[in-house]
Amino acid sequence: MDFVKVILTSLLSAVSLFLIAKVLGHKQMAQLDFFDYVTGITIGSIAAELATELESPSKPLIAMVVYGAVAYAITIIAHKFPKARKFINGTPTIIMDGGKLYRGNMKKAKLELSEFMVMCRQEGYFDINEIETAIFEYNGRLTILPKSKKRPLNPEDVGISPKKAAICTEIIMDGRILHENLKRRGFNLEWLEKQLESQRYESPREIFLGICDQNNKLTLFPVE
Repeated sequence: MDFVKVILTSLLSAVSLFLIAKVLGHKQMAQLDFFDYVTGITIGSIAAELATELESPSKPLIAMVVYGAVAYAITIIAHKFPKARKFINGTPTIIMDGGKLYRGNMKKAKLELSEFMVMCRQEGYFDINEIETAIFEYNGRLTILPKSKKRPLNPEDVGISPKKAAICTEIIMDGRILHENLKRRGFNLEWLEKQLESQRYESPREIFLGICDQNNKLTLFPVE
């Protein structure tokens, strides 16, 4: 009997956690601010307790609902009142600007110099002399503005107007032809067969992935 109760309370916990996550939105799975982080851990802990609570599962369930409601209410407040949002989430902190490191701001953000260097390297900056401005965001990420001479070259810099980028379309996946995608691109099986033959493949079953770009070029990745 206890085994059945464990299964039922576990299912109740999973469903409750799913519904609360749907109400709170995808933010729980993206970059979290401080309150979202605390709420996520707490609700997860309560959900684990609910899964094994056989005598009175209603108590942890009510606690989950209350935490979910409070988190949702605070999200609404943060959206409607900018001052409250700053208090709840915090504000971005300038760590470096114009080649100058602000030690006081680092201390305020509780960010060690070694951590800052690691975050710079994670963003692809192994030489901080290439950084114009570095901002420590409230969600714990480091945003970097490179110096003008070090930023990537844009097409506008050399007077080029590239074609509008478009998402590639999957034509073959796991050896199966995606007929709807093929038709959407304005092609048929005869076209696909010619493409396979030109790249020395006899059958779509030999292809792990086949994608068609905006220039109608079919790129094939064979099954290894």
